[in-house]
Amino acid sequence: MSKRIWTVWTILGTLACLAATAASAHSRDVSVEVLNASGSRFEQFPVSDGGTIHRAYVQAERNARYLIRVRNCTGDRVGVVVAVDGRNIISGSKSDLERGEPMYILGPYESQDYSGWRTSMNDVHEFFFTEWKDSYAEAFGDRSARGVIAVAVYHEQQRLLPKLSQAPRDRAESAPAPSAETRGNASDEVAKAERRKDAEPGTGFGDQRYEPVTWVEFEAEKRVRARIFLKYEWQETLCRKGVIDCGEKNRFWNDDFAFAPFPPGR
Repeated sequence: MSKRIWTVWTILGTLACLAATAASAHSRDVSVEVLNASGSRFEQFPVSDGGTIHRAYVQAERNARYLIRVRNCTGDRVGVVVAVDGRNIISGSKSDLERGEPMYILGPYESQDYSGWRTSMNDVHEFFFTEWKDSYAEAFGDRSARGVIAVAVYHEQQRLLPKLSQAPRDRAESAPAPSAETRGNASDEVAKAERRKDAEPGTGFGDQRYEPVTWVEFEAEKRVRARIFLKYEWQETLCRKGVIDCGEKNRFWNDDFAFAPFPPGR
């Protein structure tokens, strides 16, 4: 590729990234959007943007199909590990966003859409927002990352190095056993928390969709460059958390109870 063509390609890629990052969670390396079946963005509400970790809320819609659009904002190839509700979208396995997991590869300034759980080299089953009890992760009893779309970005190593086996993790130190009374109170609180969580959204295993891929060689750097977390919630939850303004409160039905105040001057 000539220098002139490469310069034009770089400028176009940069402009596309600037347009995407204006309405999406992003790092210096990639932008991440969640779109519906017609290509419209689900609105994002950033809550943090610093260092290598970026977080935002996404307003989900019940039963809506969606796809995850990742745009490479660099002139290098990057690998992205994508997990939904804590499960790698290629293998379906529990994900820790590590470099040894299956990942998608994006060329310089390339954008790709990921619309479902991959079941073969040619097919995926579509993502859609649903009640948690009907989610793909819940089918495996995995509740460790409810309602979170996560993307980890790895740059390509410039020099191929032999892979080393990973040292086993230290086992957590054993804690003293709680008393019977403590266990009872804790179990009640856990049950209440689980009931609340059952009302949260999850991602289902939808219709089959033709979306072919090919294997490519890619040696990822050991260090992750960025991690982006999108917590999707129903509108009423975002209203309750104060993430979005849902209009004036009903003056005859205020959930925030308060006693009558003293009159002015008293």
